[in-house]
Amino acid sequence: MTQYLAELYSPKPAWIALDPADKQQFFEAIGAGMAALSELGIEALAFGETDATKLHPASQSFFAIWRLADEAALDALLDGIAASGWHDYFDTINAAGSATDLVRHMGRLAAATA
Repeated sequence: MTQYLAELYSPKPAWIALDPADKQQFFEAIGAGMAALSELGIEALAFGETDATKLHPASQSFFAIWRLADEAALDALLDGIAASGWHDYFDTINAAGSATDLVRHMGRLAAATA
């Protein structure tokens, strides 16, 4: 079943303290790992900065949206992100799960108890 991941993240002081060469080296390592993702059924849909001027803005500065072939691909992406050292440099919130249609979603909201 198709899975989705929405990441929200902001730089930690450790990232801000890195010099430009170390940041570039980190980005190169991330880029090298991206090539294998499509083979696992992982698709990056969008990356960007969050807009703090919108109603109920996120406190995080950046976002990434992913579509994944299945839960195994989702777990592989989350494991890969962690292994890259990402969380050493960025405070991250993950929202992950399978999608549904609006009617089923509203039904789940109606049944929610927490």
